[in-house]
Amino acid sequence: MKEKGITAGVFGDIDLQEHRDWVERVCKDIGIKPVLPLWKEKRERLLKEFINAGFEAVVIATRASSLGKEWLGRKIDKKFVADLEAMNHIDLCGEKGEYHTFVFEGPIFKEPVKFTAGRKVLRDRNWFLEIAL
Repeated sequence: MKEKGITAGVFGDIDLQEHRDWVERVCKDIGIKPVLPLWKEKRERLLKEFINAGFEAVVIATRASSLGKEWLGRKIDKKFVADLEAMNHIDLCGEKGEYHTFVFEGPIFKEPVKFTAGRKVLRDRNWFLEIAL
């Protein structure tokens, strides 16, 4: 990878040690440095920083046993955070796979990613929001 100018990989893991172990092993195997800037950070602070920085994201997948299809398409905002906090059993950042997002706007984007939300599909005990770019 270094011959292609790639010297590091950046990963968003917060505290799942098995993920960190995998990242470090794979990076070592290909000769790059793993960077985990979110490691051991407080979830609420991370979400507030994300929102306050001007990033915009929507939920595109949920684990059906944790969150229902009504969460699909929800914007990550202060209300979203408050609703998750009230549930008490959901990791605020979805670190345990409760939800996944699509980031479509933010301060590092040249322009927002335009997309259209489609069907909500249940597959393998997970809800997915189909999106078209």
